[in-house]
Amino acid sequence: MFCLEDKQRRSVMPERIVYMDYNATTPLHPEVKKALVEGFDIFGNASSMHTLGRQAHDRIEKARKIVADFLGAYPEEIVFTGGGSESNNTVLQMIDCGSATCRCMSKGRLGLLTTQIEHPSVLNVAQYMENKGISVEYLPVDPTGKVDMEAYRKALAKNPALVSIMMANNEIGTLQDIKTLARMAKETGSLFHTDAVQAVGKVPISVHELGIDYLSFSAHKLYGPKGVGILYVRKGAPYCTFIHGGHQEEGRRAGTYNTLGIIGLGKAIELASGEMKEEVSRIRALRDRLREGIQERIPDIHINGHPTDILPGTLNVSFYGVEGESILLYLDMEGIEVSTGSACASGSLEPSHVLLATGVGPELAHGSIRFSLGRENTVEDVDYVLEKLPTIIARLRKMSSAYTQSAYSMGRSA
Repeated sequence: MFCLEDKQRRSVMPERIVYMDYNATTPLHPEVKKALVEGFDIFGNASSMHTLGRQAHDRIEKARKIVADFLGAYPEEIVFTGGGSESNNTVLQMIDCGSATCRCMSKGRLGLLTTQIEHPSVLNVAQYMENKGISVEYLPVDPTGKVDMEAYRKALAKNPALVSIMMANNEIGTLQDIKTLARMAKETGSLFHTDAVQAVGKVPISVHELGIDYLSFSAHKLYGPKGVGILYVRKGAPYCTFIHGGHQEEGRRAGTYNTLGIIGLGKAIELASGEMKEEVSRIRALRDRLREGIQERIPDIHINGHPTDILPGTLNVSFYGVEGESILLYLDMEGIEVSTGSACASGSLEPSHVLLATGVGPELAHGSIRFSLGRENTVEDVDYVLEKLPTIIARLRKMSSAYTQSAYSMGRSA
């Protein structure tokens, strides 16, 4: 195994750059970039009453309506935030925010019900709430990443104040049946939140049809700028201010408006509205080509996630007998940018909590790679990965004392 320093020593540029880490972040859509450049001249404070302030305010409200229409919501149900993590924090910390309307959510009942495979911006808040004495329960999932429904029914019997279940998992791409989960929660009187950061723009969403109370989203996952997102708050749902200060967002989120970011977010959603159907179909075909090519060319692998209820561009593969960070860095030397559950560059060698929750063992979880495809990927990109990856895996397995083909070849490939 080699680490980051080895990667930095490479002197030969790769044949091409293939970015397949769209679940981590996305490049700006050219039209979003254009809107941002034009937006630099809209510098007025949107809270000011003069002409320049009203100009900024109008652009913000235009973006709010675009987002609301896309989600099937009302404009007044959209709160602009600094991103998905802030939105998630805002909702979860309402359980113990001190307000009479929200604190009563947890009095004498289970405070938070969530899952073992949530994003850290939910799991770490949940742990923080536990440290404050709030009761939290973590739902198990099946081997595909779907919520264990029997465990869910039993947990709902404890009348949780808030249920928070992500719509699409960022690592394995599994989609949850949010409509059914929300309906079951509402029958017990629980509020329901979904982290939809990975889902917006990739699957159709109507918040009113889903029957949810809160939804989080971040612009940079959909070819928009970083540092801006939204929180959907259903009319009449309890709400506590997370960032205190001025009167912005009807007193729900203080701070001078990020006008430029909101303009970019609105443009990104507008573009997704027109492009999503065709683009999702194209990306799914590329993902399937990549998956089938890996299965044909590389033995002893395991495909993680649900076979059908999955994000169109996500493919998570575990390779027996090799470590994910080594695969990632060798791919990077060939110009292929992907992600893994653990990496020496991050200072952590812990295996993915998502894969462990699905029953994948620690050794195999360490050998996982997430390919996440997006709008700039092509058939040529996929074929380039299929050209380079088998050689890399073979080379790493030859160096690995943990891999012996006979141990894995008896029906273990997937």
